[in-house]
Amino acid sequence: MTETTHAETRIHPGPRRTALVTGASSGIGLAFAERLARDKYDLILVARSRERLEDLAKRLTEAHGHEVEVLPADLTQPAELRRVEERIRGERTLELLVNNAGFGTVGRFAELDPDREEDEIRLNVIALVRLARAALAGFVERGHGSIVNVSSLAAFQPDPFTATYGATKAFVNSFTEALHEELRETGVRVQALCPGFTRTEFQERAGVDTRTVPDFAWMDPGPVVEASLAALRRGDVICVPGATNRGIAAFSRLAPHVLTRRISAAMMRRGLV
Repeated sequence: MTETTHAETRIHPGPRRTALVTGASSGIGLAFAERLARDKYDLILVARSRERLEDLAKRLTEAHGHEVEVLPADLTQPAELRRVEERIRGERTLELLVNNAGFGTVGRFAELDPDREEDEIRLNVIALVRLARAALAGFVERGHGSIVNVSSLAAFQPDPFTATYGATKAFVNSFTEALHEELRETGVRVQALCPGFTRTEFQERAGVDTRTVPDFAWMDPGPVVEASLAALRRGDVICVPGATNRGIAAFSRLAPHVLTRRISAAMMRRGLV
């Protein structure tokens, strides 16, 4: 993929721009941090692992010379979430919030740990909502700013055996689309980024068996981020990166849910998510 120029990727001109990325230590969050550092953003990086964040901050600072702040936090914990909210509200140069932190669980819902399911909702939904709210007041006041809420292809249909995960991502899409309408004429942009299979640590952490997923179904995090930033410039509220994923999303939108949920369940039983 041809690298996009700095001028093309700027969301709003200005002497200094800051982006805050959650889940920045790996996967799509890491790819966002690397891309935005190249685009001359100062960064605030949020994840649970201080060690990983500090290693990343050192690498990005040495490569690009911009300020990189490390903010370790477990966003499922209310006190730590509030600390990140306060940091967002206090940053007048914030231009972009990437709500990327999230995780999934796999299995029959009746057999899953309810505390783990609650944490999944806290991270995928509550943290995302609260951080968006923390950013929006300043964005609206200043008349510019952008939020990328990382959702999933799972948002477009019911997801047996990943029921909580799919439901949280359906929430993210609905929430983001509603905000998009509320924010018309404010200069503020919001996007739900809906990747499919992406080569990250997500599947391993969720316990997903991906051995039968064909190679053509996978994307690397870098092109996912490039698609997101291009869609943000266009003002697209829903971004589904990759032609295969766009075809799946279109089918899921048009087909009856009784069909899509049975297909999803059948795929899960064969080891697919």
